[in-house]
Amino acid sequence: MIYYNRLPKFEYFAPNTLEEALTLLKDYRGKVKIIAGGTDLLLSMRDREVTPKYLIGLKNIGGMDYIHYSETEGLRIGALTTIVSIESSQLIKQKYSILNQTAKCMASCQIRNVATIGGNICSAVPSADTAPPLIVLNAKLKLRSSEGTRLVKIEEFFTGPCQTVLQETELLIEIIVPEITSDHKGIYIKRGLRQAMSLATVSVAVITILEGEYFKDIRIALGAVAPTPIRAKNAEILLRGKIISNDLLKKASNAASNEACPISDFRASEEHRRELIRALTLRAIEQSLDC
Repeated sequence: MIYYNRLPKFEYFAPNTLEEALTLLKDYRGKVKIIAGGTDLLLSMRDREVTPKYLIGLKNIGGMDYIHYSETEGLRIGALTTIVSIESSQLIKQKYSILNQTAKCMASCQIRNVATIGGNICSAVPSADTAPPLIVLNAKLKLRSSEGTRLVKIEEFFTGPCQTVLQETELLIEIIVPEITSDHKGIYIKRGLRQAMSLATVSVAVITILEGEYFKDIRIALGAVAPTPIRAKNAEILLRGKIISNDLLKKASNAASNEACPISDFRASEEHRRELIRALTLRAIEQSLDC
């Protein structure tokens, strides 16, 4: 086995404006990678999984690190917003607590201080923590190129492991989360090889909105159990509009497990992942009912 201690050679650009970054991205398309926090990219470069000739650093670009909220536009998060900023935001804790829960369980405090939400999304690894909660929040991603801007539902953004619909000349510049009713309850749970600083073996995000003893609405998303994060839509259909019961929750948890297509790897076997999906989906729904 070959071990690499040094990064491959590359040329580094540090644009001061978004327009300059987009121009560089267009000029060097196919040979360039974007770097923000670098917590994923630099490891991939060290291991020679990717060897870009050029890097475009975004840290000098102002105005892409923010958390804004309004009742008309909902929550808007700049792509360069760090995970620790999401974790410490009182606004997010009060109105979108599932994102606060997610940020708290990600990596170490040192990594959360530099890792960005945009980087976590664009890495597109199946175990990325921010994807499942943003999926159940019906988030959209604002993508920008020199030619213009487009919005993409986050469910449609991922196309495979480390693959997205992001074109070579585009940047993710903003995450948009619509306004959600104040009576919603959101839960994010993940399990890894260790209790802390571990990639998810399985992760589950759940949002419930109740009407008396009924599920008025429920959304369930799973991470690390398929080539991309997925919605457990069959499980949702079983629950939506139905009266709450233990038997119903168990049937929905089984349905979520059956919808997934997990692999066996060094972190867990396929069978173990399916059992985790059942257990964590049931636990997440139950915890949302107890909030």
